[in-house]
Amino acid sequence: MTTTARSTWATTAVRPDHPDAALLLREYMTEMVVRYHRRPALPGEVDAALAELPSDDLTEPSGLLLLAHLGDDLAGCAGLRWQPGWAELTRVFIRPGQRGTGGGGALLAAVEERARAAGVDRIRLDTRHDLVEARALYARHGYAEIPAYSRRPYAEHWFEKRLL
Repeated sequence: MTTTARSTWATTAVRPDHPDAALLLREYMTEMVVRYHRRPALPGEVDAALAELPSDDLTEPSGLLLLAHLGDDLAGCAGLRWQPGWAELTRVFIRPGQRGTGGGGALLAAVEERARAAGVDRIRLDTRHDLVEARALYARHGYAEIPAYSRRPYAEHWFEKRLL
């Protein structure tokens, strides 16, 4: 848990098909579509993106999905995909109304704690060039840019953090 001046951040692991998880994953993907195309999402576009980049593996044994609450408010999510010896961070999202209140840092701390407990020695992620706030968040929390480790669509920057 992370305490802010307003309230406390708390995280809980849930399945991606949990109603709150499905809601946040849809909000996350809507923002990704809108920012990528620099226009409102077209009918069916978010559904197509959710199908193209599914989150159903963010549950044991292949991964996990954390929901973040700020006090009583559903506020964000982050996922990990387990790889041999490391974990991949994905779906980091804080709702716009809760941004700037420490949620990104709280989510990163929570996934890092879960990764350490699973015996993982590092976390990697890829992200897009236009997600400048996300790239700044990762850098602020000790994630360093590394050479490409994946060839996924939309991956333009790759980061890694060693867990001590």
